[in-house]
Amino acid sequence: MASLPISEKGYHSKAPSQFTARKVGAPNTLEHRIYIEKDGQPLSPFHDIPLYANEQQTVLNMIVEVPRWTNAKMEISKEETLNPIKQDIKKGKLRFVRNCFPHKGYLWNYGAFPQTWEDPNVVHPETKAKGDNDPLDVCEIGELVAKPGEVKQVKVLGVMALLDEEETDWKIIVIDVNDPLAPKLNDVEDVERHLPGLLRATNEWFRIYKIPDGKPENQFAFSGECKNKKYAMDIVRECAEAWEKLITGKTPKGDISLTNTTVPHSPDRADPSKLNIPKGENQSPAPIDPSIDKWFFISGAPSG
Repeated sequence: MASLPISEKGYHSKAPSQFTARKVGAPNTLEHRIYIEKDGQPLSPFHDIPLYANEQQTVLNMIVEVPRWTNAKMEISKEETLNPIKQDIKKGKLRFVRNCFPHKGYLWNYGAFPQTWEDPNVVHPETKAKGDNDPLDVCEIGELVAKPGEVKQVKVLGVMALLDEEETDWKIIVIDVNDPLAPKLNDVEDVERHLPGLLRATNEWFRIYKIPDGKPENQFAFSGECKNKKYAMDIVRECAEAWEKLITGKTPKGDISLTNTTVPHSPDRADPSKLNIPKGENQSPAPIDPSIDKWFFISGAPSG
């Protein structure tokens, strides 16, 4: 092990990922699902992947839902058994985010932290809004374009607080620990220094991305400021505690499927061989309506 590159206090950053994606159905269809598995056994990306990738809790696991530059709104399905990643649906149709000039699709590898939950029963004291009932959202700003279902090891740099339909929707800014810039990025001010304009573009993207669909501009808490790493880690810990209460049955689960294969103290733990998860397929993506590539010019979009 000594020959492996070591970063982040003993974390072996170049070790191969132990998680793989099992794809079912053709991408860009209602049937498409991406299950996460380990050693051929399916598990829940929401409940079974550990939040922390090292003992010091400085490296975290992130599940990629949407690769950078793509438009399909992929997300962990909270309601389905083992929470596969699937494309969001609205009024029976697959959802795609629009391209708001000068952006193309998502600006980062977008995904979620496992074993976190934004509790809709709790109003945050500073944002004055309740949680959005989802795992914690993550924007990974490294140079590589990821794949849906990939599990990345990342470090936290900061957080923005989007207010989406009267809910707090935290966006944690992170970087892959293997990215060439990772050693230089340790807090939010480093992002502005080494990737100038990225935080401003991130704020703009979240503000305007729903406007082409006839929705109003999104608002932010803290006047859109990106809070620092310490603040972000406090949010991560709060959402990890909320998930712990959810998975152990101390908080009502609503429509969320808590089925998992590894959490020892969970009443919903199941034997993966009895869950009837479909076998993997490698189907070609279905064609996308060409209008998805249209550019929308939002008046007054550039900020600052």
